[in-house]
Amino acid sequence: MPQSSGPVLLESNSAALSCDCLAHVYGNAADRPERQRRYPTDMTDAEWAAIRPLLPVPGWMSGRGGRPEGYCHRAMLDAIRYLVDNGIKWRAMPVDFPPWDRVYAFFRRWRDHALVNEFHDRLRAQVREGLGRDVEPTAGVIDSQSVKADAVVGSDSRGFDGGKLINGRKRHVVVDTLGLLLGMMVTSADVGDRTAGQVLLTQVADAHHRLALIWADGGYTGSLAEYCLATLALVLAIVKRSDDQRGFVVLPKRWIVERLFAHLMRTRRLVRDFERRTTSAEAMIYWSMTLLMTRRLARSHRQRG
Repeated sequence: MPQSSGPVLLESNSAALSCDCLAHVYGNAADRPERQRRYPTDMTDAEWAAIRPLLPVPGWMSGRGGRPEGYCHRAMLDAIRYLVDNGIKWRAMPVDFPPWDRVYAFFRRWRDHALVNEFHDRLRAQVREGLGRDVEPTAGVIDSQSVKADAVVGSDSRGFDGGKLINGRKRHVVVDTLGLLLGMMVTSADVGDRTAGQVLLTQVADAHHRLALIWADGGYTGSLAEYCLATLALVLAIVKRSDDQRGFVVLPKRWIVERLFAHLMRTRRLVRDFERRTTSAEAMIYWSMTLLMTRRLARSHRQRG
């Protein structure tokens, strides 16, 4: 598993490189030309400077064996960001990025070893600190979103949401009061909010020990509130819509998680679920959130500068 400690210093392949990623400095990427950044999803120098210290250390630098990577980490990240934001197929990767199968291998490795989760959580901590918040939140919001599934999604991980009339999958999320993701799981669309919420809130409470209050909509009423209070020491507060209200009304706290869903739907790969595995669908959501947070970090660094 990845370590969060510093990398084991190896002999550098080059004394003067414009890219300071670990694959260029200590790996085999120095033998390949650096790509020219040209797409809106490419990281700016300010974004790269902000996230460079937060990247997980590769296994081959931590004494766990493996072949040193031959492609620039920054180019790999830009390739995945391009795919997630533009919704392309893996085999349609533009030729100025590393080969698509190498990018997919990078994506798969970060998915299977939870490296994207680790990277995401470090970014979230930086964003919260930059806004003067504690790293660990004390309150959050839970909700779910049903999306249609592509034909490649098997029947074992898809279902029909009778309330939304959607055949596909459901994204269950918990966010903090800034709208940043605290926990998430993807299920078939026929899984109820209370059933998935119990599993998800247990995971989130284990990861965030200071969490004490969760806001939710009427779909989470019932025994879930008692379970949260008795087992997780969490207060589940239901924010209900008044019977007198007509039309669209912004409800307290619930708009926070709706803003996250709006961001996900602006990421074209997430408009529909195209992933064969739910773990890949979850990884795509984490990658989408990293785009949002790296831009926030770069903007805050410019303002401080």
